[in-house]
Amino acid sequence: FKGPLIAAGGFGRESAAAAIEKGQVDAVAFGRDFISNPDLPLRLMLGAKLNPYDRSTFYGGGAAGYTDYPALERSEVTV
Repeated sequence: FKGPLIAAGGFGRESAAAAIEKGQVDAVAFGRDFISNPDLPLRLMLGAKLNPYDRSTFYGGGAAGYTDYPALERSEVTV
């Protein structure tokens, strides 16, 4: 396969960066963490703590779990 390779599943900030740096993948996708962290790119960039996700709300047909996770507060930045 000669096209771009995108990996997903079980990656954190450091492991995603390492996989890309080692040339194992071209990009890493985040699913569950994106649902619970609407500002995930910023959190990853800053090394901020992630909101835990609530699997029981996934694909439940309502807004709970998709629109009510808190955004990053400046006081939470751990750079």
